[in-house]
Formats: sequence, C-alpha cells, structure tokens
Amino acid sequence: MAAAAAARCAGHGRGGGGGGFLLRRRLLAAAAFLAAFGHCAAAADDAATGRGQEHDHVMLSVEDMFPDSSSSLSSCDAPPRDHRHDATSSTTRMTIVHRHGPCSPLAAAHDKPPSHGEILAADQSRAESIQHRVSTTATGRGNPKRSRRRQQQPPSAPAPAASLSSSTASLPASPGRALGTGNYVVTVGLGTPASRYTVVFDTGSDTTWVQCQPCVVACYEQREKLFDPASSSTYANVSCAAPACSDLDISGCSGGHCLYGVQYGDGSYSIGFFAMDTLTLSSYDAVKGFRFGCGERNDGLFGEAAGLLGLGRGKTSLPVQTYGKYGGVFAHCLPARSTGTGYLDFGAGSPPATTTTPMLTGNGPTFYYVGMTGIRVGGRLLPIAPSVFAAAGTIVDSGTVITRLPPAAYSSLRSAFAAAMAARGYRKAAAVSLLDTCYDFTGMSQVAIPTVSLLFQGGAALDVDASGIMYTVSASQVCLAFAGNEDGGDVGIVGNTQLKMFGVAYDIGKKVVGFSPGAC
Repeated sequence: MAAAAAARCAGHGRGGGGGGFLLRRRLLAAAAFLAAFGHCAAAADDAATGRGQEHDHVMLSVEDMFPDSSSSLSSCDAPPRDHRHDATSSTTRMTIVHRHGPCSPLAAAHDKPPSHGEILAADQSRAESIQHRVSTTATGRGNPKRSRRRQQQPPSAPAPAASLSSSTASLPASPGRALGTGNYVVTVGLGTPASRYTVVFDTGSDTTWVQCQPCVVACYEQREKLFDPASSSTYANVSCAAPACSDLDISGCSGGHCLYGVQYGDGSYSIGFFAMDTLTLSSYDAVKGFRFGCGERNDGLFGEAAGLLGLGRGKTSLPVQTYGKYGGVFAHCLPARSTGTGYLDFGAGSPPATTTTPMLTGNGPTFYYVGMTGIRVGGRLLPIAPSVFAAAGTIVDSGTVITRLPPAAYSSLRSAFAAAMAARGYRKAAAVSLLDTCYDFTGMSQVAIPTVSLLFQGGAALDVDASGIMYTVSASQVCLAFAGNEDGGDVGIVGNTQLKMFGVAYDIGKKVVGFSPGAC
C-alpha cells in the first residue's frame, strides 16, 4: 500500500494542460500539487522503508515482527554513546538492552531465552503483584477485593531480623510482595575502583541492590563476579540510627548496621546490609554516597543480572537520591526489537517531551501514576466513559510487558480492533496465555494493522508504535498486545511493549510524565 501511495504521488509531477486550458485550472492544479507535496514525500519514504502509516492503520512487514533468532552481537544496532548532551548540562546517558537479547552482556550462545508462555506467565505475576501492592496501600485506589488466585502468597523469604542467617520469620505480605522483575538492563559501575555490573532497571521499584560477597546462605547465579565490599575504598554500611534506614519499606538491625529486605511477586528476594558507595553511571558520572542494598542472601529468577536499579518515586530510589544532581528528571527509550538498543538518561538535558501529562503523586507511593482518559482505534475514539479509567487509576511501568486495561476498556478495544481486522479479511488464531485476540499471518509479507492511541489528561497521546501494537509468537499467532484486568478496581498498567520507540520522560519535581515518538 505504501508503494501504491508513492506511485499515486508520482503522478502529481506529470504535466497536464494544453493550450486550451484556462489559467484558473492551471492555478488550481498547481495548488493541488503543493498541497499533496508533503503527503507524497512521506509516502515515498514509507515505500522505501516498507512501512507506511495512515490515520487509521499502519503497514507492517511480517518479517519485521520476528527478531532474527540467529542474531549475534554483530547484528546489534550501534548503541548510543555515553555522553552529556552539552557541556553545561548534568545529563548522562546509558545504553538499554533487552536482557534476553543478543546485545545484552548477559547473552550467551548456549543460553535459551524463555518461552513466550514463560514470559507471559511472569508478566501476569508482576501485574498481579503491582495490583496487590496498590490495593493494600493506604493511599492506593485499587479494589481491596481479590480473587482466590490473588490471595495465594508467594514463597516466604527470611526476614532481615537479628542476622542474615535467621529463617524464623517471613517478610510482611503487603509491603514486601512488591512485583516481579523487569526485562531491560543497563550497566553501572559500583565501588572505588569501580567494577561493572549489569542490572535490571525498574521504574516500579525503589531500592537498588546487587549481590555481594560473602553469600551467607546462597546467591543465584550471575554472569559477573559478585560485588566485594572489601575491595572498595568508599564502601560503608548504613547505621541503624541513620534516618536513611527508616526510609526502607522493610528493615532490620544487626550489630548496629541497617539491614534491608525486598521480596518480589514471584517469590524472589534479596536480603543484606543497607550500604553506601560510589555509583558510576555511564563511564564517568559518579554518584558518591549512593545508598543501596548489599545482598548476602538472594534467590530468584533475575536472568543472571547482578541486581536491580530502582527508579521509582520512593526515598531510596536513584532519582530521589540524586535529586540535587539531576533534579528528579530521567528518561528512557526502549528499542523496537531485542536486537536493538535504547537509552536511559538522567538530567534535564534530554530532548523535551513532545506531549506531557500530570504525574498523579497523590495516588500512592513508588509508582508513576497518570490519568488515562480514552483510547482511539483506527483513528476513532472508543465509547468508554472516563469513569472507567478513573476507578482504579493507571501507572506507567517499564517492567510490565503487556498493557493492562480495565475490563470495560479492554472489551471496547478488543471489539474495535477485531472488527477492523475482520474487515480486512485476516484469519483469527488461537489465544496465547492472557492474549485472546490473535491472528494467522502465514504466507503474508505485509499486514495493515489498526492504529491504537492511548489518551491522557492534559491532552497527551501515546500513538503506539507499530512494533508495540501486537505481540508475535509465530507467523500463525500474532496477538493484540493488550489484556483486560480481572476487576474494574484493579489499577491499569501501561507496559513496555506499548512504550517501545518512545522517549518516556519522568520529572518528579514538575510532576509530569512525557512522551516523544521515534526517540530511539
């Protein structure tokens, strides 16, 4: 279709009009040519790239839906260089990669990435964990009623009580049952001299932690060597009497030293000493006295990452600890494919967001709440009452894969999307896990997919990139990458599939979240 549009535009350049035509007709023809020029240029570009977009649909190559399974590091996109955007700014940039992709420092030729079933099951666990935490937070707006499935507790982890070897207590279910881990990673430096560690970055977590020597009981397997506090000249434990110790959701004390504990929705956990050391972002930007968890008792499915970088709104998070340096501003762009690279920026020097929406900080801690107001499919606003979104609120979360919507909103989206796909004659396919609107594109080279836009307070719109509208299992199973919540009171979640290729900016000081398309 893009090629056809380009061909039609080529006709605008052909001369028309013999001596018998009136001057007025010639002027009208010239005006039509000028009016069409911008559209034609775009169509020509679409024809060259194989992807075209109209207001109601986007053309997408079926081949582009599949990252090359034989890809190696040599096939990765060139990463954005670690740099400051200008000499006077305090902005620093780090490279983001998918932790299971070939560009990841954690990737290895013999490693088998998780199956789609495993990815979606873990994502469901994370979403339920977020909704559980929101529902049990005093200022949260979620429905406290939970299904039988949600009432099941994850395996209990030992609490940071008198010592790390204690196994007589378990972490409190409400604050400790935070969420599962995300699936994008960055590399940071820790200690003096700095050692490099690959960590999961997560906007839904506050406390940063890494595995440390010695492992009192056990540590899960990670690719890099464990962080050794004894090898760093700037390492120090946080005192139990220090105000920072009380900033933790779960804390303990041993020999006057502050202990921390975090547990995630899948039962993974990390326990150890709350400490301070120098954190190095990119290759040059040092954050002295950064407070983090030095985990000596850890277990879980962290994909051989060394730990986690917490980017939430809590007091122990990186954006809050570095507020004086970066002003509470950071941004990320997630690549369209696992073979691509994105970026994580800190500081106000990032390119300004194209559109912004208020950050609703009164809705609860940690998470980045925004006010969703509507959805467009194929350029048409769906008939969804604003109260549907307001009932439980919405968060933007880098670690959730599939966007979760209130049941009524998802039903409307699914119906409109399915109707548009049926009108083009696409064959339905069997559901995959939580994805129930799937299609068989076997034998096709290009498909026309309805556009999807998420609308927010303040007039902000997230016109989902073509790579984020559908989730591909195989050519015979390509599914709408959205899911409905079980209950209308469950918080909605804008996940990372829909955030692909967008620069997502968070400004804690100004209390806004911004979106910029095509940022990486």
